[in-house]
Amino acid sequence: MFRRFRRMRLLVLVAWAAGTAAGCQSAGGPPRPLFGGGGGGGMVAPGGPVAVNSPVTQTAAVDERAADHDPGFGVVPAAGVGTIIPPGTQPHFNPAQKAEPVDSQVLPKELNKVTMPPYVVEAPDILVLNAQRLVPLPPYFVQPLDVLYLFAPDAPEKAPINRLYQVDPDGTLDLGPNYGGALRVMDLNTQDIEKLLSARLKSFLKNPTISVSLAQSKGIQTIQGQHIVRPDGTVSLGFYGSVYVAGMTLPQIKAAIELHLSRFLYKPEISVDMFAYNSKYYYVITDFAGSGEQVVRIPSTGNETVLDAISFIGGLSAVSTKRLWIARPAPAGVGDQILPVDWKGITRRASTGTNYQLLPGDRLFVMGSPAAKVDNAMARTLAPVNRAFGAILLGTTTVQTIQNPSILSGVGR
Repeated sequence: MFRRFRRMRLLVLVAWAAGTAAGCQSAGGPPRPLFGGGGGGGMVAPGGPVAVNSPVTQTAAVDERAADHDPGFGVVPAAGVGTIIPPGTQPHFNPAQKAEPVDSQVLPKELNKVTMPPYVVEAPDILVLNAQRLVPLPPYFVQPLDVLYLFAPDAPEKAPINRLYQVDPDGTLDLGPNYGGALRVMDLNTQDIEKLLSARLKSFLKNPTISVSLAQSKGIQTIQGQHIVRPDGTVSLGFYGSVYVAGMTLPQIKAAIELHLSRFLYKPEISVDMFAYNSKYYYVITDFAGSGEQVVRIPSTGNETVLDAISFIGGLSAVSTKRLWIARPAPAGVGDQILPVDWKGITRRASTGTNYQLLPGDRLFVMGSPAAKVDNAMARTLAPVNRAFGAILLGTTTVQTIQNPSILSGVGR
């Protein structure tokens, strides 16, 4: 019986093969394979024949399952029906871009750290500005809090006039009781102040001659000191306005501020330095095995390694594993950049192979324990059941106590 069945199956296969060959030859061509370019029929993709120059073949992704059978086979949507691809012609595809492999030997680590590029200022960094030369453009009119230098060669030694005098907030200059007290000088230039003081000193000196010069402008007080970069990327210079500095290095900021001040001062010179680096961070993310994830933001100084970052958060948690990695940001479409970390090698063998130098924007992820995660999941799942059973048990006990008061008397005894 079994032999008869095999014989019948063989006869059916032979008849089917003969019919297929006859049908192909009657169509005017040899048998056409489905995969590959053998014979003279070319290649057909699922969904119909596709033209090699059609827009679909230019943008369609390669079907990996079909590629396992034939590297030259491409699967395209059914909407891209066209003509048959000529034999021996490969369709054009643009697969998704992948990140190029990086040699781990060239990555900065504990013993081969790299120097960061010139620091680019962003909000909310804090700058320190020091005024080297701030000379107002002529003609300058004296304002409150300006400092004037007065020198009168004929003044007596007991009451000399040879020092710095600050203009009071009310715009007056106090010469002291020996020379008549205060004198209003606001909105006057130095030449007018010399004439005014000479007229005042005629009552006290025989030959009143006096020279007046501007020693310090109040503008220095608004420029010198700490300046935070505001959210709009500017720093305030007081009544001199504001200057946009975001995205600039320190030399560029110096040039931008001096150019801005040149509209009010004569060849201004300032020095710029950093007071606080507040815009560059990296992150340490700790997985607490199903109980949330902790994110710690640490300022980047350009010298931290993986071991430094873990020390900043107090070490690994009780539910952490020894599985760590660094996720480094990359432009969109490039792919993930993952740097595995050998924690045991770093700590127990002082291996520097994976003690990478952390760069701004890096994410150092610490994986949680799978066993602890399962335990926490079970605890969260069973907690409502336990509370429900507890409530039922309490209710049952209360009902039994009410129905049988002797239970309480027995407990009291």
